[in-house]
Amino acid sequence: MFTSYDGLCSIGELAERAGVTVKTVRFYSDRGLLPETSRSTGGHRRYGPEALERLRLIRSLRALGLSVPEVHRVLDEEDGPGGALEDAVVGRLGELGREIKALRWREAALRLVQECPPGERADRLRVIGAVSAPPSTAPLVRFWRGWLPPRMPSRAVSAFLDVAVPQPPDEPEPAQVLAFARLNALTLRPCEGGGQPQPEAHKAGARGAAVLYAGLAEAYELAGAELRRDREPQPGEALDCFVAAYVSTYGARDTADFRRLLAGRLAADPRLDGYWELVAEVITPPGHRPQPTPGSAHDWLLAALATQTAGAAA
Repeated sequence: MFTSYDGLCSIGELAERAGVTVKTVRFYSDRGLLPETSRSTGGHRRYGPEALERLRLIRSLRALGLSVPEVHRVLDEEDGPGGALEDAVVGRLGELGREIKALRWREAALRLVQECPPGERADRLRVIGAVSAPPSTAPLVRFWRGWLPPRMPSRAVSAFLDVAVPQPPDEPEPAQVLAFARLNALTLRPCEGGGQPQPEAHKAGARGAAVLYAGLAEAYELAGAELRRDREPQPGEALDCFVAAYVSTYGARDTADFRRLLAGRLAADPRLDGYWELVAEVITPPGHRPQPTPGSAHDWLLAALATQTAGAAA
């Protein structure tokens, strides 16, 4: 309780009790966060006892990083801080997460420049300077949308993008920053001939390709498990699933002749080895064994198919 005859206090006394400046109290008052109770005969602001607690609450909310409009919404709730506070906190946590991710990315990028030989710094600055912080996967998504068959069902496209587009690590090492920046540059590079190389599978049409990629995703997962066990390419469940994806797409029968024809056709398909090698660097921290990618899984399955068909021919 204030000690004045009317139970009110001046702006200076309120500021002193709250441990802030008069300028701060005036700022919050002018923005409607801290209404004055009355004015003195000289026109000076007067505040009631509840103003001190309200001012302390405003300071606490501002210390959490809430904006003035957000603080206003919290204070306007009749029953005290509730839904508006929860929404503001959730929003601020999201913002902080993005800010922290951006700072970690910039830190790793700075270390990358610091640790590289002087003669390579200009090139590295050019490559990493083309990537935002935190980095966006939009160029990679556009690359694959242009590569996939037109009019392919959106659900199939989304499923493919989930496995084809790596998410930048939250706490990247310099080598991962460089790999992602190079991946970004690769997807933005114009292709010779005016377009992306297309595999033979795209001749199956949009819906046929959707069936094919769904089957390949399952085969790549099985092959990835084999790669993690360091197993050499060999016939088995992963290869059978791989071949079944093409059988379903083309309405063929799984025969030795079909597998031999498939092996030859896939060996002639255009390759995106550079993309998948960079993906492996992005998703694998330095010093760890490389994580399987759809590209490495595809290579393992092709090698298994070649081994099987060569053995059958012999």
